[in-house]
Amino acid sequence: MEAFAASFDAQFSTLAPFVLYLVVGAIVFIETGLLFGFFLPGDSILFSAGLVAAAHGNINIALLVIIIVSAAFFGDQVGFVIGRVVGRPYLDKRESPRVRAMIVNAEKFYEKTGWWAVIAARFFPWIRTFVPPIAGISKMNYYKFLSANIIGAILWGAGITLAGYYAASLPWVKTSSYAIAAFFIIASIISATVNYSRRPR
Repeated sequence: MEAFAASFDAQFSTLAPFVLYLVVGAIVFIETGLLFGFFLPGDSILFSAGLVAAAHGNINIALLVIIIVSAAFFGDQVGFVIGRVVGRPYLDKRESPRVRAMIVNAEKFYEKTGWWAVIAARFFPWIRTFVPPIAGISKMNYYKFLSANIIGAILWGAGITLAGYYAASLPWVKTSSYAIAAFFIIASIISATVNYSRRPR
């Protein structure tokens, strides 16, 4: 990721602080909130923004992190609402048994394992774009989604940005965001396995 981020580092370093805040915030929001933004390289953008903030004293790292976390949070909220308001009514009109079965399975999954899934998805490109709308379609409990969204936005947004910021002086920080990701991914897998094993045969 560090090598890929270098290209963004070179581009971001020429931007004025206000423009950098705006561009990074917009990219994060679009990738997490709008389905067509799934191709955007969010991880590399965050890491690169942290590198630039460390190299240029005119960029406030605290403000940058706040903007990124806020954009990540509101992006997922928008995705969830799109799934709930647009996606679910559309699927409810379809009578296909296959679609009905998919909805039921998704509802069961998000009811039991959705909290962990929302957090873990932050660290997977593409997947983090589609999980919030699917959570909305599956009618995941809003407050469970809200709490997972807050935690995920902080761990992903602040974690990877600060990893880039401190990478130059503290090399061990480079892997910190991935250690966090690994924890929630493993916890999600364990939770899904336990819930599946408890299902009646």
